[in-house]
Amino acid sequence: MGTRVAAMGTRPAENHTSVPPKQDWRTVEERKIDDWLPVTASRNGKWWYSAFHNVTAMVGAGVLTLSYAMSELGWGPGVAVMTLSWIMTLYTLWQMVEMHEMVPGKRFDRYHELGQYATLGLWIVVLQQLVVEISMDIVYMITGGKLLKKFHDLVCDSSCKDIKLSYFIMIFASAQFVISQLPNFDSIATISLAAALMSICYSTIAWGASVDKGKADNVDYSLQASTTSGMVFDFLGGLGQMAFSISGHNVVLEIQASIPSTEETPSKKPMWKGVIVAYTIVLLCYFPVAFVGYWAFGNSVDDNILITLNTPKWLIAAANMMVVVHVIGSYQVYAMPVLDMMEMVLVRKMRFSPGWKLHLVSRSLFVAFTMFVGITFPFFGGLIRFFSGLAFAPTTYFLPCIIWLTVYKPRVFSLSWCANWFCIVGGVLLMVLGPIGGLR
Repeated sequence: MGTRVAAMGTRPAENHTSVPPKQDWRTVEERKIDDWLPVTASRNGKWWYSAFHNVTAMVGAGVLTLSYAMSELGWGPGVAVMTLSWIMTLYTLWQMVEMHEMVPGKRFDRYHELGQYATLGLWIVVLQQLVVEISMDIVYMITGGKLLKKFHDLVCDSSCKDIKLSYFIMIFASAQFVISQLPNFDSIATISLAAALMSICYSTIAWGASVDKGKADNVDYSLQASTTSGMVFDFLGGLGQMAFSISGHNVVLEIQASIPSTEETPSKKPMWKGVIVAYTIVLLCYFPVAFVGYWAFGNSVDDNILITLNTPKWLIAAANMMVVVHVIGSYQVYAMPVLDMMEMVLVRKMRFSPGWKLHLVSRSLFVAFTMFVGITFPFFGGLIRFFSGLAFAPTTYFLPCIIWLTVYKPRVFSLSWCANWFCIVGGVLLMVLGPIGGLR
């Protein structure tokens, strides 16, 4: 193990081998498959693509529930949890960006590849990553349908015929059937840009309309629950809602894989630039919605602040359609790594020939599956607090730290060692406590 220091830890031993940085150990067949698979098909991404994709992955419709989470936690704990979550997730995301090319001549293009290198095993990472990404796509499918229905109900007068939620989910899915045929992250950059812009717009509407309405008469900042058990469960629910609201880690390596890399300009430089922009946007979206919404309405705020605002009707209808556009992009960003895993198995293990026909069938089947589950279990979104604690906490808060400690082996009680163990302990507590509130 060498003695040079990489950021906050010791560089992995592989940096001192004689392997040339640009040597490619893949066979011709492997290179052909990598050039076809969604994650590695294109390496022409720009730093601003990274910003778009990360904003689309991190900022979701859940931002509209943060004022309600504040009402479950109260001012002090709410501000502390939001701030700590933002700092801790930024730190663990920085670790993943740094580890993408820590071995010369090798890029860890997928989260599970990094886990395997750190001897965590394939399935430890893959199962958690799949739970996060597939469950999020199901939730996005349901959310998209519900928002379309809400828009219909807002703009249509009482004479309009009521349409079932399942039809709106199918309408939302029809867009995903088409967009899912786009081959890779670079090809959905425009969609991610639109989604990122929409997230800024509807977040601004949420806190801006709250400021315009001003503080409600007799606003009450006391906790919603009146019993001790209710306060405890509400606190755990709000804790999980806030802590898991920032979670783009499951797709960050796959996004970085789309960025070109040279010895002079490794991919981590443009990737980190995009991450900083993305986290600044997250800060500008999340904190005002959470704090201003709670300031204006106190514990009377609904679990979706747009419901509390209610008027003007045209503005709330527009905000709902903005969320629809954002959710369309979020679905694609979270689907891409899943499609990559599916198609990798089909081509490498089951020996299917790579081509547009395989893309068409595999991707259509995935969209159809998420649509079927969404229509069958429209309450699935209510379970996300429970599932998020079991999968979001490890992949976001402490798996990157465990991998960092395993690979870099920082000195005991050094700043790096302490920061990583703080995130690990905090992440494990979130994994245990978050689902309790969600289960209730």
